[in-house]
Amino acid sequence: MTSPTVDLTVDNAVATLTLNSPANRNALSFRLMDELAAALAAAVADPAVRVIVLSHAGPVFCAGADLRETSAAVAAGTPLPVMRVAELLADFWECPKPVIARVGGPARAGGLGLLATADLVVAAESATFAFTEVRLGVVPAAISPVVLPRLTPRGAAELYLTAEPVTAARAADFGLVTAVVGGDGLDAAVAAYATALVKGAPGALEATKRLCRDGAGAVLGEGPAPSAMRARLVAAAAVSARTFAGAEGREGLAAFADKRPPTWGVTPDR
Repeated sequence: MTSPTVDLTVDNAVATLTLNSPANRNALSFRLMDELAAALAAAVADPAVRVIVLSHAGPVFCAGADLRETSAAVAAGTPLPVMRVAELLADFWECPKPVIARVGGPARAGGLGLLATADLVVAAESATFAFTEVRLGVVPAAISPVVLPRLTPRGAAELYLTAEPVTAARAADFGLVTAVVGGDGLDAAVAAYATALVKGAPGALEATKRLCRDGAGAVLGEGPAPSAMRARLVAAAAVSARTFAGAEGREGLAAFADKRPPTWGVTPDR
């Protein structure tokens, strides 16, 4: 029997969704995304659950889209994983219960989209963050509807354009991370946030989350419906899919598979 790629546990009103595919660095494969969406739906439907924690097994939080599946889909002309990413991000964006992301290791590309949908992001001091899309010849469009509202404009430009990894502290400066924890304090910090959240009334938490997410107009009935974000994510994912299937995207995927620099790479003289 195949082991699940996502584990769901519930303890003291807190549901923990654990990405459990460390062999491929918790990349967003179709299977992992389907299992994560199902686990999220189960946590939302469980009246005993008041808070959801998104965690991970292994040293990497999430490496982003599964590039092997992406390469196969580009070659076959079938729907790319990035289109499924859009639906998954929308599921988390629309989640009525508070979500805490627990980040104990590197997060890349689509994995940062998941973080952006969380209400609180608690990261280990040693964790690093990078939007690596441009180095694969693609555009980080699919995740941008949820990521850009979190980032400062200058932070977005630096992270998106350079694709360089940044520390958790730097990610916090840019607005992507809520709290940075040193040493072995990550789990205690996540637990402290969860304990604070379960003291809130469920209905008030849901409405307040909507207020933080969509602005005052949403609470007054004037803001966009959650489905508006889903539509934006799907449209943005189509942009990413086109760039994956374009000449630069195909070269980037081939270079990744061959473990070589892409043809557009330039090494400056020192």
